[in-house]
Amino acid sequence: MLPEKIIAFFPEASYGAALNCVGIAQAVRRSGHRPVFICHPGFSGVFAEYGFPEYPLADTERPTDWNDFIERHQEAFRQSPIDQIDAYVAPTWEAIVDTAIRVEEPLRQLLARLKPDVIVLDNVVMFPAIANAGVPWVRIVSCAETEIPDENIPPYLSGCGDNDRQGWDRFRSLYEKTVAPTHKRFSAFLNDCGLKPPVSPSFLDPSPYLNLLLAPEIIRHERRDKLDPRRFVFLDGCVRHEAPYPLPRFASHNEAPLAFVSFGSLGAMDVAMMKRMIGVFSELPYRFLVNAGHWREEYREVPDNVFIDSWFPQPSVVEQASLFIHHGGNNSFCEALYFGVPSLVMPYCWDGHDNAARALETGVGQRLDRYNWTAPDLQVAIRSLIEDATMRRRLKENASTMRNAAGAMRAAQEIVAVARSSEAAVQTNREP
Repeated sequence: MLPEKIIAFFPEASYGAALNCVGIAQAVRRSGHRPVFICHPGFSGVFAEYGFPEYPLADTERPTDWNDFIERHQEAFRQSPIDQIDAYVAPTWEAIVDTAIRVEEPLRQLLARLKPDVIVLDNVVMFPAIANAGVPWVRIVSCAETEIPDENIPPYLSGCGDNDRQGWDRFRSLYEKTVAPTHKRFSAFLNDCGLKPPVSPSFLDPSPYLNLLLAPEIIRHERRDKLDPRRFVFLDGCVRHEAPYPLPRFASHNEAPLAFVSFGSLGAMDVAMMKRMIGVFSELPYRFLVNAGHWREEYREVPDNVFIDSWFPQPSVVEQASLFIHHGGNNSFCEALYFGVPSLVMPYCWDGHDNAARALETGVGQRLDRYNWTAPDLQVAIRSLIEDATMRRRLKENASTMRNAAGAMRAAQEIVAVARSSEAAVQTNREP
């Protein structure tokens, strides 16, 4: 029997990346290897809940509180993607780079203690301790596919459509100019650590070993420059296993189609916007499950066809839904596709804009501005998506294809193969 491999997962401080890694780690564990998680402050317990060993990363010098960060930048979410470059994107890169610099030494010490066979990085910046650890590292792109640039793909975070070339140029020019100071600071940090910085405006190059892109074929872009399939693997579905979720009884509409509403752990803080949406839900002949996050107690009066809670096992709920209303986070978008459910994407930041554009372009959902909508706008969008039988059939057929692709297991196999190749190379070098 081949020896067990230690696979260290290091997701960024977001639930989308964290839970995507959980799905892959579950498959790694089923294949007989040992996944462990390196986690940022505030994420302790997330991975232990799924039975994985956790190693909190020491970050004592005032670690970024992302709830506080989002709350301070909430007004930016009313802006267009190009206006968010200065108001939200640039400050976010500053905070991410600050974190990478602060945790460099604790991360280096932790990796030396763990001695993993492979490190799996689901993040948007390089951590020098990973590149210098002496073992292969795998990059997961759990944001939109636009994170890996190409001349035929809209700029990352732009929310532009495929045919808006003028919009691409405007966004790209302002983006590169605005993030240049942060990129320069980050490049100096990488140089000090003996690494070659990525070309601006990128903060993370592809791994020389393996890159996993969470981009199902139904929404995939047609690239001008094809990615090397030996280093870049597209995953058609990569969903974690959750316990079945028994739907609650509603005071009315118990036989009606179900819509699930979740804007992520941070997006739920906009309680006023959520209450406005719930007012519209009360007038529709459907059931609604609403994820309120930490703000559950803010909702005192709830319509008979609405059920609100602070957390749901999302895959188990989406599987039972007829519509998923979400912020365009790549994890949520891909889960909707995996279960054959149309998306109503109401983005507010980051790659949510890109996924909203892609949902509309590829006919797997609709896009609606997060704030600039009327009650009839929202009603029409919900009705049309739930009642579009042609879209539902196409999505169910695609869901079958995605499930058969077994993306999480494919990812696990590819990661373990990297560990095996590294082991074989070491053994070869040792031979006289």
